Amino acid sequence: MTGELHHLTIAEGARLIGRGELSPVEWTERLLERIDAVDPLLDSFITVTGDQALTQARRADEEIREGNHRGPLHGVPFALKDVIDTAGIRTTAASKICVDRVPVRDAAVVRRLTSAGATLLGKLTTHEFAQGGPSFDLPWPPARNPWDRRRFTGSTSSGAGAAVAAGLTPAALGTDQGGSVRHPAAHCGLVGLKPTNGLVSRVGAIPNSYSFDCVGPMTWTVEDCAIVLQAIAGHDPEDPGSADVTIPDYPAALTGDVRGMKVGLVRHFHDSDVETNAEVKAGVERAAQVLGDLGAEVHDVRLPSPAEFAACQWTITCAELNAVHEDNLRHRLEDFGENTRYRLVPGAMTGAVDYIQAQRLRRDLIRRIDAVFEDVDVLLTATVPVLAPLIEDMKLSSIFASRGGMNMAFSVGGGPAVSVCCGFSEEGLPLSLQIAGRPFDDTAVLKLAHAYEQATPWRDRRPPIETNEQIEGAKVSHG
Repeated sequence: MTGELHHLTIAEGARLIGRGELSPVEWTERLLERIDAVDPLLDSFITVTGDQALTQARRADEEIREGNHRGPLHGVPFALKDVIDTAGIRTTAASKICVDRVPVRDAAVVRRLTSAGATLLGKLTTHEFAQGGPSFDLPWPPARNPWDRRRFTGSTSSGAGAAVAAGLTPAALGTDQGGSVRHPAAHCGLVGLKPTNGLVSRVGAIPNSYSFDCVGPMTWTVEDCAIVLQAIAGHDPEDPGSADVTIPDYPAALTGDVRGMKVGLVRHFHDSDVETNAEVKAGVERAAQVLGDLGAEVHDVRLPSPAEFAACQWTITCAELNAVHEDNLRHRLEDFGENTRYRLVPGAMTGAVDYIQAQRLRRDLIRRIDAVFEDVDVLLTATVPVLAPLIEDMKLSSIFASRGGMNMAFSVGGGPAVSVCCGFSEEGLPLSLQIAGRPFDDTAVLKLAHAYEQATPWRDRRPPIETNEQIEGAKVSHG
């Protein structure tokens, strides 16, 4: 079993720990070894907290042996996008501006995970301040996609996508304001959830967009995603956007029974609105067929165009980004990377009229989404319109084309949206399905995603990543 510990899911590991067949120390040690061997090829970590992880694992081991088992995350390793604060551990946002920034307090989500007994492995690569990228003029290099290291991991939770896919951590937390959890989940073949806005506290996460910021889990399976969401969801009076709602039992909702669920297929997104790769289109259509075969009622629906959502989301984000970074833009402009400047400077030129009109447009777009949800339980789209691009092909503006506004639709709407792997291209690159729901009906999107996942074989396929030692050995054997 030791050789496969790096591919354990949270649920599998938790069951082994609960039966006394696996110690948190053994699991943590194996993952730290895996990080040491593989991450030099992927650059998914900015900081590895090995000593702290082992200390936490030993504490978890002792507590569990004494009968104080806290639940399914006790002794489970996780990692964090490096915009989420950790007390005494630097949180850099991958920026020269924050290269020596050491918070004195954990983010709210970190406190919830450590309270559940989880073990922090380290901080993960992001694009600078969760904007821009991939960039080569920052203190750290961009993360690489483990399915093909020449390729983009997708948006700003980039290290999280690479690390979970490569078996360096069973869970990671990212942030999402326009697709930055779902986009890397799509390109790395994972499950990535943008929860309903307000469901998970943002306190201690470096802000990006006050209107859209969310913290969400990235895992290998939907069940794992539900387990992490259960731990991090809940009201936080310190977050002015936090919602005081009853938190359901997310894992319990994963019954596999989706008979009678009404699924709206937003086919026009990939058929006509956004230029979409043929294999991506086929993957979504096959997924819709699978859901129909499982008893869901699938029919076409129409939303506003992705271009409308993208224009609304980007105008609001530009203005709010400027509000976050205005002082450093005035006094330390040269310390930002080129990609980040490209995205921050327009905010300085976004006027109050533009911002207010975009917020008015958002209200109208939400009204139109809500009207569609009167007839369906969930919506189905592609997560992204393209396969993972080559990193060298990613220009300053090309990340927007690689998303096509499909993610931004549900950022604007504010409801939950989850990315789920729905197959692979002929080149072996992941395809991804996006399932979106009404605000605070995160259970519905997880339920449908889990049923689809259980009915398909995609979770059995892992990236063919070689370790550093294997590559060096191959070089030697071939002279």
